[in-house]
Amino acid sequence: MLDFAIFAVTFVIILVGAVLYLYPVSQCLDGNLQDIVNRGSLHEFLASLHGQFGPVASFWFGGRPVVSLGSVDQLRQHINPNRTTDSFETMLKSLLGYQSGTGGGATEAVMRKKLYESAVNNTLEKNFPMLLKLVEELVGKWQSFPKDQHTPLCAHLLGLAMKAVTQLALGDRFRNDAEVIGFRKNHEAIWSEIGKGYLDGSMEKSSIRKEHYESALAEMETVLMSVAKDRKGQRSQTAFVDTLLQSNLTERQVMEDSMVFTLAGCVITANLCIWAVHFLSTSEEVQEKLHQELEDVLGSEPVSLDKIPQLRYFQQVLNETVRTAKLTPIAARLQENEGKVDQHIIPKETLVIYALGVVLQDADTWSRPYKFDPDRFTEDSARKSFSLLGFSGNQACPELRFAYTVATVVLSTVVRQLKLHQVKGQVVEARSELVSTPKDDTWITVSRRS
Repeated sequence: MLDFAIFAVTFVIILVGAVLYLYPVSQCLDGNLQDIVNRGSLHEFLASLHGQFGPVASFWFGGRPVVSLGSVDQLRQHINPNRTTDSFETMLKSLLGYQSGTGGGATEAVMRKKLYESAVNNTLEKNFPMLLKLVEELVGKWQSFPKDQHTPLCAHLLGLAMKAVTQLALGDRFRNDAEVIGFRKNHEAIWSEIGKGYLDGSMEKSSIRKEHYESALAEMETVLMSVAKDRKGQRSQTAFVDTLLQSNLTERQVMEDSMVFTLAGCVITANLCIWAVHFLSTSEEVQEKLHQELEDVLGSEPVSLDKIPQLRYFQQVLNETVRTAKLTPIAARLQENEGKVDQHIIPKETLVIYALGVVLQDADTWSRPYKFDPDRFTEDSARKSFSLLGFSGNQACPELRFAYTVATVVLSTVVRQLKLHQVKGQVVEARSELVSTPKDDTWITVSRRS
């Protein structure tokens, strides 16, 4: 998993929630909390902060000092000596109030990570035909639309992600649409509070919202425990949960790992696909280059798992989608020991924020940073910077690798059969939460390839 990047912001959220609880707005120890609220999001606040004070800046969460790093050079100095085995699994479980697997030491953490990655790889290998079928059904639906009909990207691609993740992770029980609908309802209740309610402290101020969140989490846990019980001991080992059940994990640990994968997998997969399709609709040239690569690599054959690594331009398009959309704009790590960045000393137990949204659009690192340009990833320097940030290579989390696979299947199927077009006059805006999410009214139109 992204050792430091994807969703490490969970540490930030927990801290902010605690600060908001301990230090009411009326007290002087609020620090910069009101400034963050005024800017609209933590990312926007950090962009302003680094624009004013440079790549290393500090501010206050309540009564606690925080250091933020906003350039590749400064991040490299901090990451290299401080890389640990802490993972997204540990952090998200902490946010959810889970304890199992968080205190077993580095050896257990590495073993758990390998098991988790093996479960993801196994389910992709065993279920790739089903994934391809789900995508083809969606593209077939798009093909049936009149040329000028607006296609709602968020609704359709979130629905696809929910179907894909639940069936691949939890098995054929979720071929039933009613099960998927129930899962989606609870997923949205949980994720919306993780992404917003903890950050602004609003959930703690609303007993109704807190009760709704806790009810959804309990119901999701019950479903996942039931799935694990039903699939335990069966001969067909095809789902993510099956690999976990073959290990030495307890039932509780299996449930928690399933929760992490399904919660994060749905959101990352959906938003990567949404942004990628949106950006393709803005560039006929990129669509045609993808189409040509499909002809060169696949010919008339459908995309397959073993051929995906050969689709190099597809990889560039997805990398550029993550960069341009700032898919995960914030990350964070607690400083375990005293450290140093440039001439700045970072005391032990300081919260260090990685302002990834700032770095991903830093003009010193990326030429024309606001332009969607997949060709930038033909350059070695761009690939190295991207890998350093944890979005590619060995540090990429299993959920992101899963999302890349689904997105490649989506784009290859769409581009082979359809042309994507922007809706004139549409302004696509993002909600800067744990994952950069386009607003619901994001549309495209499609036309058949001749």
